[in-house]
Amino acid sequence: MPLRLEDIKAPIAREMEDFEQKFRASMKTRVLLLDKIMSYIVKRKGKQMRPMFVFLSAGTCGKITESTFRGASLIELLHTATLVHDDVVDEANYRRGFFSVNALWKNKVAVLVGDFLLSRGMMLALENKDYDLLSIVNDAVREMSEGELLQIEKSRRLDITEDIYYEIIRQKTASLISSCCGIGASSSGAPEDVVKKMRVFGEKIGMAFQIKDDLFDYGEMEIGKPVGIDIREKKMTLPLIYALSRSGWLEKRKIISIVKNESDKPKKVKEVIAYVKQSGGIEYAVQTMNKYHQEALTIIKDFPDSAYKNSLVQLVQFTIDRTN
Repeated sequence: MPLRLEDIKAPIAREMEDFEQKFRASMKTRVLLLDKIMSYIVKRKGKQMRPMFVFLSAGTCGKITESTFRGASLIELLHTATLVHDDVVDEANYRRGFFSVNALWKNKVAVLVGDFLLSRGMMLALENKDYDLLSIVNDAVREMSEGELLQIEKSRRLDITEDIYYEIIRQKTASLISSCCGIGASSSGAPEDVVKKMRVFGEKIGMAFQIKDDLFDYGEMEIGKPVGIDIREKKMTLPLIYALSRSGWLEKRKIISIVKNESDKPKKVKEVIAYVKQSGGIEYAVQTMNKYHQEALTIIKDFPDSAYKNSLVQLVQFTIDRTN
């Protein structure tokens, strides 16, 4: 039977409810337009997996404290700010089936809203002297920005190797989940070596999470992500990188030419998907995702057994099994 988020959430159900209220309160402002946008953002929240990682990591490493709630808010504010800014950069009009902030209120407002969310997070941490949490989040902001720019630089020439791909997804995706687990551990009063261990644990999950996301591009139609969208956007992901690395010079040149010049044609996108499947790109990506998953489980195995740890392991499994 597939894992359900509601069941995984059980040990922290009360905390998640409290968090929801505290987070809403932290989004309140005296500017009417901003308040309207904040209310819209809160209403269309996703699965809330990131706050779950924070609370379950705190419970696994020690006690859930007031600092844990602030840490979870800090992560959500940062994550929401990056999504708002991403939609502007990508000129995206939808996010999770809803209109994006830039689609409803235009780019200028969306950029300022993202800036407000980031400053709100910093203020929350500074007011409560949560310098250790701020330091962890600051690392994630830097990494995410660097990863995004590295991807832009490399995708112009489509010369992404496997190592560069791992570095991009480590910075763009894994750094945030690493921060969730690090913040959870730090807020529970865990020593520095445990915080570091949890950050590595989170990074492994983040790597597996992103590879799973990239695999959706080659599967059946998934909610919110049509097949072949990465190819159309000229994004080099692991299945394609692996397939190209196994190809002869002529075939490689042909596929790169399609991605570069003809990725707006559905028939050509299907050709690239078929090529990746035939070349073993899917199997290789699944194998790599499972390797990161196992490495994460090896790290968490050393922690004392508890309902929190059990749910954390299930949440990791959920990220691998999810269908959207």
